[in-house]
Amino acid sequence: MRILLIEDDKVIGSAIREQLESDGHSVDWAMRLDTASDACAGAHFDLMLLDLMLPDGRGIPFLKSLRKSGNNVPVMILTALDQISDRIEGLNAGADDYLVKPFDLSELSARIGAVARRYSGNPNPVFEIQDLTVDTAARNVTRAGKPVALTAREWVIFEAFVQKPTQLISKAQLEDRLYSFDSEVESNAIEVHISRLRKKLGAAVIRTERGLGYRLGEA
Repeated sequence: MRILLIEDDKVIGSAIREQLESDGHSVDWAMRLDTASDACAGAHFDLMLLDLMLPDGRGIPFLKSLRKSGNNVPVMILTALDQISDRIEGLNAGADDYLVKPFDLSELSARIGAVARRYSGNPNPVFEIQDLTVDTAARNVTRAGKPVALTAREWVIFEAFVQKPTQLISKAQLEDRLYSFDSEVESNAIEVHISRLRKKLGAAVIRTERGLGYRLGEA
């Protein structure tokens, strides 16, 4: 997934970004709300992690404005504010989850997976396609019962199809998920990753629709 992290604490932000990137996500990190607004205007994100106390304002009004504009990106609040009233305010403003600092980074990863499954319409983290068994919570794949090792970027690409199994996904959409703003995108990067996925998972697992994009192969 492509995730927007809005956090002004450099130590916490670095730890979160390292954890998410090790999970196979691409992360854009904004330390101010105005930077986050610019990021939202320029790219599509699959998830937003939002601190509530930023140098240029509070996260709740930002979240309310985001929802009022029609932006339905899943939002998880990460904050030191631990009162019940704070949680209620955050959830009522449109947050999908609320995690109080300090938290275990493994719990953050698990909650991100849970939010992603809810939005994909598939609450079951394990499903089968052709001879593959995919566990989106554990982030692993087996083929005919044997484990398949995917790189972080291969997983991000494959996860895009898993989350939207019936939808056509364009090359630009895959690039958007794979790279953050400070990454350079090679012109044939998506084709290379798709080719490697087919070698590992089966030639028919991802279908090319010429001139349009890619789609998950039929079971």
